[in-house]
Amino acid sequence: MRIRAFTESDWPAVWPIFAQVTGAGDTFPYDPAWPSEVAREVWVEAAPGLTVVAVDGDRVVGTAKMGRNRPGPGGHVSTASFMVASDARGRGVGRALAEYALDWARAQGYAAMQFNAVVEVNHAAVELYRRLGFSVVGTVPEAFAHPTEGRVGLHVMHRFL
Repeated sequence: MRIRAFTESDWPAVWPIFAQVTGAGDTFPYDPAWPSEVAREVWVEAAPGLTVVAVDGDRVVGTAKMGRNRPGPGGHVSTASFMVASDARGRGVGRALAEYALDWARAQGYAAMQFNAVVEVNHAAVELYRRLGFSVVGTVPEAFAHPTEGRVGLHVMHRFL
């Protein structure tokens, strides 16, 4: 598997992953009814941010976006988001994308990385981020309407680079 910068020709392969992940309704606070055009506007980062794809052979199996968490005085903190195709989970794709994002943020001179909305019952993601050095710095109670768990918290997770 390799990770490379997203190109316009990747969207037809990224869109089904985006639709699958948001359609499940259990990990992202994005509207699953968004059409492809809206999803693309939200997912594909403009410079100085970056969107990448994880490719296994010639198949896109995951994607990530990264950039500033906030502009201005908060611009020294980065953020990132990750999506992995359901049939590629458990194979290290998410970890590789997260490590890539951390390396990218360091190289760009960011001081830290913060995730603003990690669904607290997304145990695989929470544990991965903890193994990568993130900690939960707060949880917004009942901020996410999970399809089977009801209202659950959204973690804010942070780590210095």
